[in-house]
Amino acid sequence: MSFLDLAKSRYTTKAYNENEKITDEKLNQLKEILQLSPSSINSQPWKFIFVSDEKTKQELASVSFFNEKKINESSHLIVFSVIDEIEKFEEQIQQNLPEGSVNYYNTFVKPLSEAEIKSWLKHQVYLSLGFFLSACASLEIDSSPMEGLKSEEYDKILGLEGYKTLFAVVIGYRNPNDTNQPSVKLKSRLPLEKVVESI
Repeated sequence: MSFLDLAKSRYTTKAYNENEKITDEKLNQLKEILQLSPSSINSQPWKFIFVSDEKTKQELASVSFFNEKKINESSHLIVFSVIDEIEKFEEQIQQNLPEGSVNYYNTFVKPLSEAEIKSWLKHQVYLSLGFFLSACASLEIDSSPMEGLKSEEYDKILGLEGYKTLFAVVIGYRNPNDTNQPSVKLKSRLPLEKVVESI
């Protein structure tokens, strides 16, 4: 299937088949794909947590507002977190990136305020989200990205230190009766000419 066809067919799944689980082979592919996600200067300020343990999944679901049902029905929940300690991030890039990349950070990012630096770090994690959703579609896995969760509660449940939860993605296989799938509810997007310009 072409990438355009994948884009037309993928959608945010609202109901999952709780009896159908993703294979370890596909999960390992998704993990490797996330590891290969792009980021500015190859900064990689992230940690991705794959949650399959039902008890933990239920705990996280209980602090996820209206997303609780889909999390409990899903195969897995992937939590996307961002490094939250600037000094820790700077140590990481000093140890892992070439001099040119570190110099870029020191010249253009480090002089910014703490809030601006942390915003820049968060933007990198959002790049990985688009990459991940496309990967899921290519593996015929359904997905639901969501920001509707209590980030601080997620951090406590997962015991995150030095990282903060940004958002999560539910993955699994759709319930055949899901009313949000394109065969039932047509995709709604602004006209192409409204969102794309050629100069």
